[in-house]
Amino acid sequence: MFTYQINVEYLGTNFVGWQFQKNGVSVQEVLERALSKFLKDKIKVIGSGRTDAGVHAKGQSAHFKTKRKIDYKDNFINSMNFFLRKYPVSILSIKKKSKMFHARHSAKKRTYKYFIINRFSSLVLDKTKAWHVKKKLNIKIMKKGAKLLIGTHNFSTFRSSSCQSKSPIKTLKKAQIKKEKNKIIFTFESKSFLQQQVRSMVGSIK
Repeated sequence: MFTYQINVEYLGTNFVGWQFQKNGVSVQEVLERALSKFLKDKIKVIGSGRTDAGVHAKGQSAHFKTKRKIDYKDNFINSMNFFLRKYPVSILSIKKKSKMFHARHSAKKRTYKYFIINRFSSLVLDKTKAWHVKKKLNIKIMKKGAKLLIGTHNFSTFRSSSCQSKSPIKTLKKAQIKKEKNKIIFTFESKSFLQQQVRSMVGSIK
């Protein structure tokens, strides 16, 4: 068996999230279907994180095992993206890894960005990529609030009721807020996050 790591980008708007769900199409389902068809092998894809519904990814790491050796990476990427063409998903790269590699357990950090467009007018171009907030936000106060989240804490308050994580204790390494005109950019970095933790933290800081 060979182990391969892939990096994927996708628009999560119409997906139910990364993980298989009964109520809709997931990124994992789409990838497994395409990989199994191309490699003529039953493929299971493991992602470095299980993004929620509506969350986009610029570089989601994942791995899979197969009996088939992949010699021509460019051909693999082109063929896979052809199979994926009906969905807003693209494989960016592939790399052969040792059999011990695991996308989730081997990940050293995860970075999430969250965007707020702070203006009165409704959104068009960023409608599915940002949270629209009409009232004027105080960036200085928000930055002070974000600093309080840095470090190791019990983040139970910020987890979803359906979160399956064994422990609510997480270490947040970065909680940064930047403003670019009317766009407010939140950047959070940690080894792992709870389900809906990022959305909840942004909502609390805002």
